[in-house]
Amino acid sequence: MPTVPPASTAADAVDVTALLERGRTLATPVLRAAIDRLAPPMDTVSAYHFGWIDADGNPAHGDGGKAVRPALAVLSAEVTGAAPEIGIPGAVAVELVHNFSLLHDDLMDGDEQRRHRDTVWKVHGPAQAILVGDALFALANEMLLELGTAEAGRAARRLTSATRALIDGQAQDISYEHRDRVSVEECQEMEGNKTGALLACASSVGAVLGGADDYTADTLEKYGHHLGLAFQAVDDLLGIWGDPVSTGKQAWSDLRQRKKSLPVVAALAAGGPASEQLGEILAADAKSSDFENFSEEEFAARASLIEAAGGREWTAEEARRQHTIAIGALDAIDMPDRVRAQFAALADFVVVRKR
Repeated sequence: MPTVPPASTAADAVDVTALLERGRTLATPVLRAAIDRLAPPMDTVSAYHFGWIDADGNPAHGDGGKAVRPALAVLSAEVTGAAPEIGIPGAVAVELVHNFSLLHDDLMDGDEQRRHRDTVWKVHGPAQAILVGDALFALANEMLLELGTAEAGRAARRLTSATRALIDGQAQDISYEHRDRVSVEECQEMEGNKTGALLACASSVGAVLGGADDYTADTLEKYGHHLGLAFQAVDDLLGIWGDPVSTGKQAWSDLRQRKKSLPVVAALAAGGPASEQLGEILAADAKSSDFENFSEEEFAARASLIEAAGGREWTAEEARRQHTIAIGALDAIDMPDRVRAQFAALADFVVVRKR
């Protein structure tokens, strides 16, 4: 997996686990209260998705995800000198939109596992996955607009724009699965929409709620956008070479779905014998009626060709490059040194994670 040196001594000293846990701890009670507003059975289906109950309705302590977005939203409030709690409505709103996208994406992609448990559509059916996703999206906007302030209105507009970009990215992702070739530029545009837009919003929404001007918010969004591209590049590596025990997904999961992720498109664009052989195999896969029955060895062979063509190395380097751009964006605005170090530490965490 890609690794990066600490952005600074201060960033290296930050306890990222504590930073993530702070965002989760502050946001979860408000998130639970928001979910309680939903009509049955959407409230319990949502609770299952978030890992609060099991499939039988019993209390559970499931993996709720990495909580990077809530951590960023809470942290961004402190850029303005506001208390971290000011960012909580934004943190919850972003988390609701993120989970709306997960519910729908799992259904569209046919993913049966997320966070080491069956996905909502697998347990409760496709209709509930669609309805609960829609409900979370509507609830996200309520969380901001019910504040009734000018800052909340600005935050809601940014969240709406990010959500539209996220949906654009998912549409691009699906359409690319049916094409033989996708350029690196097209892939990065898709990933900037699908992942970068919401991380950009998370990185700025707390600051907006704290009264930040548009320049500050836009600069924090630039940090989040490039952080999102680094995040997705690592995700793409994990989607092929990640350990299922860590990721909670099947081995070779992105190859099973014919995803045109960065390692694949970079390998196809590289040229050379491995690249050409990979292109021929993937073109044949697209026409195969037996693709669902491919063996582990067949997917492993495709992964080996991607690596031989340079796709794995290129993607790891791209994660590092986007990380550097994200950190550099922070230099354009004033903020407390402690907050700057925490933003840098979160960026480091994104690039070295294993799930």
